[in-house]
Amino acid sequence: MIAYLSNFIKNIYQLESKIAFYPSLLSVLGLAFAFTMYYFESIGISKYLLENAPVLVVNDTETARNLLTTFIAGLISIMVFSFSMVMILLNQASSNFSPRILPGLISNRRHQIILGIYNFTLLYCIFTLVSIEPEGNKYQLPGFSVLLAIFAMTVCLGAFIYFIHSISQEIQVNNIMDRIFYSAKARLQKLIDLENDDDVNVPQTSKWCPITSHRSGYFQDLNLKALKEIAQENNIQLEIIPTKGTYILPKQLLFKSNVKLDDKIIDEVNGAFRFSKSELIEDNYLLAFKQITEIAVKAMSPGINDPGTAINAIDYLTELFSLRLYKNDVNIVYSDKNEPMLKINTIDFQEVLFQVMAALRTYCSHDIIIVQKLFYMLNYLKDKDHIKLEIYHKAISLEIENLHEDATNSLKNKADLAIVSQLYSNT
Repeated sequence: MIAYLSNFIKNIYQLESKIAFYPSLLSVLGLAFAFTMYYFESIGISKYLLENAPVLVVNDTETARNLLTTFIAGLISIMVFSFSMVMILLNQASSNFSPRILPGLISNRRHQIILGIYNFTLLYCIFTLVSIEPEGNKYQLPGFSVLLAIFAMTVCLGAFIYFIHSISQEIQVNNIMDRIFYSAKARLQKLIDLENDDDVNVPQTSKWCPITSHRSGYFQDLNLKALKEIAQENNIQLEIIPTKGTYILPKQLLFKSNVKLDDKIIDEVNGAFRFSKSELIEDNYLLAFKQITEIAVKAMSPGINDPGTAINAIDYLTELFSLRLYKNDVNIVYSDKNEPMLKINTIDFQEVLFQVMAALRTYCSHDIIIVQKLFYMLNYLKDKDHIKLEIYHKAISLEIENLHEDATNSLKNKADLAIVSQLYSNT
């Protein structure tokens, strides 16, 4: 139960951090800071500073009101402009590259923090303005709070300039592919580091008890720590059937157990699965192959016709595939006694390579430059040594045959066909 609750809290935090965690947090901090300053004003901080450091206090009611009113109106304008620019750029990225890259752009924490700074300052200015009362003999204007609002607005202006620069850089295709690549590389390298040489000893699970899903959504991630605790506490072995990124339907097979489980344990195991309607590379490196491939295919469409972007995408795919060669097709999690406890299925290397090459062969085989680049990629992967499984070489050889066949059928120029034949003979 503790593992289930901890996983639930983690899921909520991860969901919020990828959508609007920082804007919400900074908005709450803005309210808290406004009430904190209201308390300090009530005990006379502005009066004390007016007597000892008058330069730190705005002591004119009309000036204070005009400043705060201007700040509020200006911040609303800045926020409207920022949101409008984000929507325009997201629409452009969706049209020119791929709709699947949008979750990664939206979840940029730097932009979330900037929007949170806007909310922080806006709420602080509003509550400070409301706290200003009509002048009286015993009333002290919250001048120090107004000065802090000036500093906060200055920070907002700096954040706005940075936001314009950052969002213009973020939408460039090279930076998009670079972010996708490094996120996937870090995730893939982490998975490779967690493997050991005993992973080839895969337990036979054909007679294990199947358990189906009671909800739907994209299978995004697993709480391995919670699953390991559940398996150790109940002395069971589990096999995770679907691969990450798969859309799970109700009553679809979700996992297997070597023994029959009661409803309580089944609910705890189900709680370790994280489902989502969106997909993020930080949870599933396979999305990088899909997104980079879609960018390459979109670049080769007649409306865009950008082979340079497609070549850059193939370079990124080459390095990701070369790293994938060192990973097993199945992940095994071991107990503290070095016994297999969890079997986690992943998409086979052959399937990943086929899915990528099928799209590229279909839409790019008419371009000799792209065909050359694909041959170079496959030859580079074929020549790699110390790979995890020998069947990977067979999958690469099969894709070389497929590429040669499609390129021969698509190209008509004799010079292009001669180049294809030469590349094929060198494999």
